[in-house]
Amino acid sequence: MLALEHGGLAPERGDILVTGANGGAGSATIALLSDLGYRVVASTGRPKEAEYLRRLGAAEIIDRRTLSAPGAPIAKERWAGVVDSVGSHTLANALAQTQYRGVVAAFGLAQGADLPGSLLPFILRNVTLAGIDSVNAPREVRLQAWSRLATDLDPKKLERITQVVGLAEVTSVAKRMLQGQVRGRTVVDVNA
Repeated sequence: MLALEHGGLAPERGDILVTGANGGAGSATIALLSDLGYRVVASTGRPKEAEYLRRLGAAEIIDRRTLSAPGAPIAKERWAGVVDSVGSHTLANALAQTQYRGVVAAFGLAQGADLPGSLLPFILRNVTLAGIDSVNAPREVRLQAWSRLATDLDPKKLERITQVVGLAEVTSVAKRMLQGQVRGRTVVDVNA
């Protein structure tokens, strides 16, 4: 969200694509951006989770397969911005579909760490690709992000996104997670 705003995006610019929408970061991003007035399009490989994504604020759901295969170096403009947790072909296709002066924030590698795309979106459309780093982010940036989460993330949506499990459940939850059967953020309560 901060990267999109720093890049000059506002809700009236158009749709924001969120990839990896059922994951913890994707779910929180949908909730945050929709509450800030953005029209959010959620990309997912689990169409059965569409109602969950809509309750978080997604206005539209698309199948991740529309982005995950090799694509054209530049495509019809669709996204004002993108928040990507997937990488690889998905990120390359999202960049190719980003509008003039759009902003793409990338922070994940679920599909891969490669970027098999083209320079055309950057040169022809002045697209910005912002890498999101939570590990080495300066304290000021962290404080700003935490402050915005505290003020902008609806606590009811946070509850919907989060499941708390005990330490004894970690192995079974991890197996379900690897099978794509877990949505949102999982918090481990080591005292439970």
